[in-house]
Amino acid sequence: MDIVICKSKEQASYMVAAYIDRAIRKNPRTVLGLATGSTPILMYKELIRRHKECGLDFSQVHSWNLDEYLGLEGTHPASYRYFMNEQLFDHINIDKANTHVPDGMATDYEAAAAAYEEGIRADGGIDIQVLGIGSDGHIGFNEPATSLSSRTHVQTLMLGTRQDNARLFFGGDLAAVPTRAITMGTGTVLDSRVAILLAFGKGKAPAIAGAVEGAISHMNQASALQLHRDAKFFIDEEAASLLKHADFYKAVYADSDLRSLEA
Repeated sequence: MDIVICKSKEQASYMVAAYIDRAIRKNPRTVLGLATGSTPILMYKELIRRHKECGLDFSQVHSWNLDEYLGLEGTHPASYRYFMNEQLFDHINIDKANTHVPDGMATDYEAAAAAYEEGIRADGGIDIQVLGIGSDGHIGFNEPATSLSSRTHVQTLMLGTRQDNARLFFGGDLAAVPTRAITMGTGTVLDSRVAILLAFGKGKAPAIAGAVEGAISHMNQASALQLHRDAKFFIDEEAASLLKHADFYKAVYADSDLRSLEA
């Protein structure tokens, strides 16, 4: 694992966008795994800037999003399809036919999950998977106690997850937040060629400490990234505040080629 402790969320977001930029310029047919929520927004803004100002071409890029709420149409303001269109897809030259978000309105959820999994495989697999992390260590909507080998599936959401996300539903209406979602499994995430996790703020510090330095456990889904062939954490000082070996990670980074991603 590469643990990159950044001065700010702005620096971390810039560096991840720079990494993705390099990958796309090297392989225009890059397959991205994308995340929603507040964490990746600055990174998406930087990708948009690179497209508009630096000619970053998304015309051949394919994308697969981590998850979607069950029961929400893509036009719903709280749906993740709506989020991705608003925060990224509408501002770059990606072909929306090549962008994929799980279908929250599918009539057969289990079949839709299996089809999504097969679609990722048929697309050649995910080259770079972008992740956030929940305060309890969840990635995607894989809640604690989910199998670490899980594939795309329907997930019942914990109350804490729904409370965290209620701010996006009509001013914090918890009753409006769906109780289930369709999500890539943690096993699906582990299949990606590169996994990049972003985390900011003291509220994420316990989850980051568990994911990086704790035992691999289904109670902290992100800890499974210890088994990933190429996992990279880009976190700010606050999210890193409970890491016991932060100085060592900084020393490793000082000798890493990831330094070239800095502005």
